[in-house]
Amino acid sequence: MDAVTAGKLIELNLQFYQTFGGEFSSTRRQLQPGVRRIVENLEGSERILDLGCGNGNLVHELAKRGHHGTYLGLDFSLPLLQAADSGLEDLSATFQQGDITSADWDSVLSHPAFDLIVAFAVLHHIPGEEIRLRLLQKVHRLLKPKGKFILSNWQFLTSEKLKARIQPWEIAGLSSEQVDENDYLLDWRAGGTGLRYVHHFSEAELKPLAAAASFRVVETFYSDGKNHKLGLYQIWEAE
Repeated sequence: MDAVTAGKLIELNLQFYQTFGGEFSSTRRQLQPGVRRIVENLEGSERILDLGCGNGNLVHELAKRGHHGTYLGLDFSLPLLQAADSGLEDLSATFQQGDITSADWDSVLSHPAFDLIVAFAVLHHIPGEEIRLRLLQKVHRLLKPKGKFILSNWQFLTSEKLKARIQPWEIAGLSSEQVDENDYLLDWRAGGTGLRYVHHFSEAELKPLAAAASFRVVETFYSDGKNHKLGLYQIWEAE
């Protein structure tokens, strides 16, 4: 994928979450079962960086559980950040606006060296292998030795309902030849009509990507949705 096409896809998603941040947040009021499984296995003292923190579902759950480590949430959508930053008096939590597709997104971080970095339903919105690898290499550098990176990726092709939302690239002024294999354009139908770019990851695609960023995949599981397969979760350890 060339840089111009990648830029168009990044802008497409930026516009979507700025325009439909409120509507999107209203559909994400509960933690996904896969995320809850991750939270239940935390010690409670981890220093956490939440990439694409959205409306703060994760941090609010951590607060309920008495998490006493620090938390930093990063997102580019102001509507979602505003929803996240409320009612957290009992947890050391901060939020910052930042675009993780930019080359210097990590420069806004106030306290690097994290025990755990998470990116739930985020990587599938990052276009092109070059930008993904740059992001993951930065994640690796921000982790303590043997730190963990936990990610989930949307498995929308397992749902007939979601597959019906796939739209032709021409609607976004692109063609299938300009994008990568397993890239899709999905529509949004709540509070208006919107479009999102999403990549459909497989385990086979994630394994070499992890290795290229100096991670080792230590666990993989599927969760979420009625079929319990809408989310592909992995835990990576920094080598």
